[in-house]
Amino acid sequence: MARDPDGGLLRTVGRVALGAGAAGALGLGYACVVERHWFALRRATMPVLAPGARPLRVLHVSDLHLRPGQRREQRFVAGLAELEPDLVVNTGDNLSHPRGVPVVLQALGRLLDRPGVFVFGSNDYHGPRPKNPANYLFRPEHRILGPEVPWRDLRAAFVERGWQDATHTRFELTVAGQRIAVAGVDDPHIGRDDHDRIAGPLEPGAPPVLRLGLTHSPEPRVLDGFAADGYDLVLAGHTHGGQLCLPGYGALVTNCGIDRSRVKGPSRWGSHLRLHVSAGLGTSPWAPARFCCRPEATLLELVAAPAGPGAADGRTTAVTRPPSRAAGPTG
Repeated sequence: MARDPDGGLLRTVGRVALGAGAAGALGLGYACVVERHWFALRRATMPVLAPGARPLRVLHVSDLHLRPGQRREQRFVAGLAELEPDLVVNTGDNLSHPRGVPVVLQALGRLLDRPGVFVFGSNDYHGPRPKNPANYLFRPEHRILGPEVPWRDLRAAFVERGWQDATHTRFELTVAGQRIAVAGVDDPHIGRDDHDRIAGPLEPGAPPVLRLGLTHSPEPRVLDGFAADGYDLVLAGHTHGGQLCLPGYGALVTNCGIDRSRVKGPSRWGSHLRLHVSAGLGTSPWAPARFCCRPEATLLELVAAPAGPGAADGRTTAVTRPPSRAAGPTG
């Protein structure tokens, strides 16, 4: 009997399609069920302090996107207090629900007893709304803002516990016996930034060991402003590290104006300024997946910059677990 080559081809195509569908389903399940709950602590060393300054330990947290019921993420964040950082920096998008303020405060817990500074992101002002994922690839400028969430309550709670709001203001604080200068802008992702309100050189007098800039979204115009004013380090979030990444390629998008090479971790911006972008700890409830991009907080060891040009951008070490059993990677 003669063989049916067309039938064999159809069966082969069907098996390939079935295999691809199964692999896609497994990948999606891993991204939604496993990796987005596989919380990590990353450590990095950045040479940004004035010569002779003693090292400072800075815990950078961002993009918690917390809502009621997220007990795994709450336990992880609460366990970070055992690191006893010299300073906590929060770069926004704490909320993801109208009733999220108590959840955020409970998660941060004893970290609110440490010196802290913060700026807000768009999801601290507006709750998330469903949106077309293709917009991230083809219409990155498209914005859909949800209903307002109680950001004033969150700000009041942070300030009452002693954290300082860096939004469009400049101030100095003493951290571990050393003076640092801090300034920040409101979220440039939704056009709330106004760098002119904080622009300019330092006041006359002894310089601080660090000039630290804060922004939620690391937009180039904001980074250029901080660089022009002589800042040493800018901390940002917003990108989620790309959130969905490909092995060997990295992030598909940054969701802002920076290039993919700077989507997370330490990098340079210009000849002097260093940038650290947090991959963040949460996701939108409408996009609850991470792939090849674990949710993370970062413990930065800031050390004195070596004299002369050409210093390294910073060294990132392996992902580790915080000391608390409650903060393990099971989330």
